[in-house]
Amino acid sequence: MEERKWWKESVIYQIYPRSFSDSNGDGIGDLNGITAHLPYLEKLGVDVLWLSPVYQSPNDDNGYDISDYRAIMDEFGTMEDFDRLLAEAHARGMKIVMDLVVNHTSDEHAWFVESRSSRDNPYRDYYIWKEPRDGREPNNWRSCFSGSAWEYCPETGMYYLHLFSRKQPDLNWENPQVRREVYDMMTWWCEKGIDGFRMDVVSFFSKDQRFPDGAAAPGEKYGDFSPYVINGPRIHEFLQEMNREVLSRYDLLTVGEAGGVTVEEAKKYAASDGSELGMVFHFEHTDGVMEEKVIGKWDCGKPRMPRIRSILNKWQLELEGKAWGSLYWDNHDQPRAVSRFGNDSPKWRVLSAKMLATCLHMQKGTPYIYQGEELGMTNAPFASLEDCRDIEEINAYRQYVTEEKVISADKMMQCIRTVGRDNARTPMQWDDSANAGFTSGTPWIMVNPNYTQINARAALADPDSVFYYYQKLIRLRHEHTVIAYGVFEPLLQENDSVYAFRRLLDNQVLVVACNWTDQDQPCTLFDEDPSVHPGAVPEELICNYSVHKTGVLQPYEARAVLYRAD
Repeated sequence: MEERKWWKESVIYQIYPRSFSDSNGDGIGDLNGITAHLPYLEKLGVDVLWLSPVYQSPNDDNGYDISDYRAIMDEFGTMEDFDRLLAEAHARGMKIVMDLVVNHTSDEHAWFVESRSSRDNPYRDYYIWKEPRDGREPNNWRSCFSGSAWEYCPETGMYYLHLFSRKQPDLNWENPQVRREVYDMMTWWCEKGIDGFRMDVVSFFSKDQRFPDGAAAPGEKYGDFSPYVINGPRIHEFLQEMNREVLSRYDLLTVGEAGGVTVEEAKKYAASDGSELGMVFHFEHTDGVMEEKVIGKWDCGKPRMPRIRSILNKWQLELEGKAWGSLYWDNHDQPRAVSRFGNDSPKWRVLSAKMLATCLHMQKGTPYIYQGEELGMTNAPFASLEDCRDIEEINAYRQYVTEEKVISADKMMQCIRTVGRDNARTPMQWDDSANAGFTSGTPWIMVNPNYTQINARAALADPDSVFYYYQKLIRLRHEHTVIAYGVFEPLLQENDSVYAFRRLLDNQVLVVACNWTDQDQPCTLFDEDPSVHPGAVPEELICNYSVHKTGVLQPYEARAVLYRAD
């Protein structure tokens, strides 16, 4: 068995503070709202709370544009509120992980205010500035949020790079002073007592210093920056330096959001020698599973299980013994898991939510739960762009519908309802009172109208709810070492309806099978098959049905059975 670490055996719960709980009636979630619900999170049993950014920010990208790394966003409260949250979480045995956003800052950060003021300012080289090329942008790179990745600054007659919003200028990681500032800030938070970092777009830190044009599709004005940015030439050098200067000095959970990462690169980012990060998030199973895109990232279809399985199994098998993995279905940048991968109809929502949870939590790696996932929260019925708040959605609508007129407004809204980031950002559904108990004021974004049926109060009153199923999954991971550390082996890979695998550790074999359809499916894995579990005594750890059918998995049925050799 590989080396044991607390973060390998933990379950992480992601909180999007703006949408979690509002304690003061301004319609925006805040730190005191999180503190008030710590008993709920303790009851669920999670070990770690990952907070999406709570730093000072003008909120062009909901806190991922930071203007002061050592201050708390006014809408979220004060540093005293944060300190109280940290202390009370620790008192309940839960750890706090901060979101570290250091690929870019806000254009309102003091460093950038100085940097843009003159060409010879001491902070000029904190960011990436380039001369115009033929009176235009330095290259043709497209921003992740539509349009050019370059913004002209008339004060100095040069362009700065912003891979995201124009209000999110990219830091120049080539500058050792920038790296020193980042490490000092990280150390400041570690000394405060936090327990780790989730690192935003970590794979973007190092850029190819030639800044060449990217490939552009026929008729497209802007090209793809990814070959010259993602997993850039010095990224592992930078992270090893960060590890030496900060990470290795504390007992931390570290996970990098690594868009575009391959398995081979992940083995470097999350190498078992501990020289860089603990684990990374990859996006193959969320970005690479659609049969056909409508335009860009936008689609309105349903991913097929065999494709998802092939991706997840590949990561399980190829990371084995070389690097640690992370497990997730959704987060603040993804639509709701039960809507995307399962079946969110009233008939099947609870069963499919439990099935998805079983499928994920029984795999090897550290599981992440996004707020409301444990309730089976669903995508929201956004009727028009006026319902949306996400800059990515708004910019894409303007580009494809208003400016280029390449798709209809109805089709774009269908895409937003399917994969838009705002689906994950509607308020947490606490009860069936006004605004789902999220706020006494006007919510900053619409509440999903199904909150009267889907909410925490109802879940806590129902012993068969999705909440208690997640609670049991978390408890099982804590109780059974095979769930955390067992070697993963795929089963039934030719079956297009059943996702099955087993985990092996010492004399234990854990067999898991999940029916991804709304029909009965043949499955004999649990019917005394000696080739799967010879001479072993079975113990069913969890199932979302109380009665089984021999040789069959019922609609969205999930079973996990542990066999111990005598």
